[in-house]
Order: sequence, then structure tokens, then C-alpha cells
Amino acid sequence: MPKVISLVGARPQFVKEAMIYKEVRRLSAWDYVLVHSGQHYDAYMSGAFFDQLSIKNPDHSMDIGSGSHGAMTARALERFEAVLLKERPDMVLVYGDTNTTVAGALAASKLKIPVAHVEAGIRQNPKDMPEEINRVVTDHLSRHLFTCSRTAADNLAKEGITQGVHNVGDVMYDLFLMMRSSFDGAITEKLGLKPNRFVLVTLHRDFNVDDERKLGEILKGLSELRKTLDLEIVFPAHPRTSKRIEEFGLSGLTDGIKIVPPVGYFQLMGLAENCALAVTDSGGFQKEAVFAGKRALVIMPDTGWRELTDCGWNLLAEPNSEDIVKKGLSIAQTDGTTPPTPYGDGHAAEKTVLALRSILKGATQ
Repeated sequence: MPKVISLVGARPQFVKEAMIYKEVRRLSAWDYVLVHSGQHYDAYMSGAFFDQLSIKNPDHSMDIGSGSHGAMTARALERFEAVLLKERPDMVLVYGDTNTTVAGALAASKLKIPVAHVEAGIRQNPKDMPEEINRVVTDHLSRHLFTCSRTAADNLAKEGITQGVHNVGDVMYDLFLMMRSSFDGAITEKLGLKPNRFVLVTLHRDFNVDDERKLGEILKGLSELRKTLDLEIVFPAHPRTSKRIEEFGLSGLTDGIKIVPPVGYFQLMGLAENCALAVTDSGGFQKEAVFAGKRALVIMPDTGWRELTDCGWNLLAEPNSEDIVKKGLSIAQTDGTTPPTPYGDGHAAEKTVLALRSILKGATQ
């Protein structure tokens, strides 16, 4: 049976890995070797997903830890090369846009091992973002590219990548549909909120929360949005964001904003299904809000999920109070529209595994 190494290192990759591994087991597709780079390990979130989704324990843990981009990538490259030389896989599977991802693609390519990239073709400005650099390099090194949407496939075509591209949909949508019955809808009542009468906020990007002026403007905008829309604001605050609010002396701007401790995936999705709209700077949550049928105000200069802004469902907002109120009001006043569905039919993982199984079978004949 062919051997495939799946390389993960950050929480979103654990989720994608879980969905792929589930299908590999179901289809007995290949001999599966899981390698954990150790780039990031959140015991609470990882543990929940490993338990609930039955992710296998890693066969190799590289423990690269944190550090500068160069140091992390170099450690991952060196240590993953050693794993590849030991395991001699027929293919390497990488996910997303982390330092782990690009190091894995580099190591495998230099050993002439085919690379498959799940979540290929995402493009976002500015082009000097570490994640954007990782995406572009990984896509150009990969032989098999699995995209979440037609937009992502078109992005690859613009760069001359047309061979080996499979538009299968988003495995995160697979997860959402599979776990929907487990979402914690009761958290809305626990937090004293009424369904469809609150705005759900997530905020953690360094370009927003590490800048005193921008963070102050965002908080001011949320407070004014609450008054304008007559909706409550609930804000499960990332520890980094809470720390900056305190450091910058911005607590006075949070009056009327219900700041609560961080919540897990099932609680966040329960809130998403009950909110009126979302305000976020999260790459993943701006999609998950759409999965839940809700619109999102995205406080970012650009998004990798342009299909959602191009159709007008989600709106990009500048980190200033006036634009947040203006765009938030625009979203709230648009009603009765059907959410876009650019991310497949909930079978992205199955399609990915079937395609790779066929490729591997052909390569070994």
C-alpha cells in the first residue's frame, strides 16, 4: 500500500487533518503517517479536536517550537528531511500557509517526493505577509493542488498553474456540517443574550490589536454600532487583545460591550448561529459565519476569501469607528438574501482522498 505523510503544525491544520484522516480510514486509501511539527500546540483546542474527531497520535513529533520565521522554517526543514529519509513516503500532504507547510514542501520537493497542498490558491494582500509568501511558494512546489473555491483555482491559473488542480471545496465546511449537531446553542442564553439580537465579535490580528489608535477606534466603533443597531455586542476576547486593552488604557471604551473569556469551537459556532451579524479579523471565522448563514464585517485591508466580499455578502472595513458603523449598518439593513455557497457540498475531504488514492494507484502501476 502507498505511504503518505501528513504534516501538521497549527490548530487549523489539525482540523483539516482530522477530516482527511477520517476519509483515509473509511476508504483504506493509504498507509498514513502523521507528523506534528510542534509549531503550535494549544492543549485546549487541540485536545478537543483530537478527542472528538479521533485524530491519530502523531507518529513523529519534531518540536520546532516558536521563534523567528527563519529559525522555525529552518528547524522544520532540517527535522522533516530526516523524517522523510527514514519513512520514504510516496507523497507528502501539507495544509494551509504556515512555516511548517512551506518547510514541508521544500524538504519533500528537494527529495523528489510529490507534494499535495490542501487549501491551495488562496491569495491576499499585502504580498509580503509571511502567510502569503508561504502560500505562493508551496503552491509552486506542489504537484497536486486542492482548492476550496473556483476563485482559488483561478488564482493559480493566473500564475500559470493549471495542471494537477482539483477544486474540491473546503474541508472546514465538511467539519461544520459534520459537527453542527454538537454546537452549543445554549451558550447564547447562558451569556444573557437573545437570538438574533447581538453582534458577535472576534479580534486578534496584530495589525489591529497591537496598534493603540486602531484598537481604540475599533472599540469605539463597536460601541457606536451597539447604539445605532440597538443590538448587544458580545466579544469573546483573545488573551492578546484583553492584554492590549489594559496596556493601552482603553477599558473606558468597552462600556456596553460584553467581553467574555475565549470560547471553544462548539461554543463559537453556537453563538454564530444565533447572532445577527459578526465582526471579525479571523480568516477562518469570516467563512464560518457564512456557513452559519450570517454576514460578517471583516476588519482587514484584504481577505483571502474574496469570493465572499466580491459578491457583497461580507464587507471589508477599515479600523476606524466611522467605517465600522457605516458598513455594519449596511450589513444589518440587508435582509432576505441567500448566503453564497462557494465552498463545495460538504464532501471536500472525500473528494481529496479519492483523487489522491487514484493518483497514487496510477503511480505504483
